[in-house]
Amino acid sequence: QVQLVESGGGLVQAGASLRLSCAADGRTFVSYSMGWFRQAPGKEREFVAGIGASWTDNPRMNYAESMKGRITISRDNAENTLYLQMNSLKPEDTAVYYCAAYRKSVPTGTPDYWGQGTQVTVSS
Repeated sequence: QVQLVESGGGLVQAGASLRLSCAADGRTFVSYSMGWFRQAPGKEREFVAGIGASWTDNPRMNYAESMKGRITISRDNAENTLYLQMNSLKPEDTAVYYCAAYRKSVPTGTPDYWGQGTQVTVSS
């Protein structure tokens, strides 16, 4: 079991940047692959970014096409923390952003654990 707690959301203007954080408890953070998802009002939850488990120094990352080039996912295994750097935010990025953990080395399919979400609102 792993507990995930997101932070860093807020209200920003279009064009601004935000960095979301996800603190994970547990001693096996390095063994989980991790991801970020988002859910806008009236829409289904969608994948945003994923990063592989840190068995090596360079875990593979992947991004949703809709945000590629504007976001960077990273992880700090010493701090048990996952990050999502978001730049050039658009009003359509408004959503609740969720951190997720997978009990496998590659972040594919349905995650095993979810955080409670953090709201990101981008005004025009």
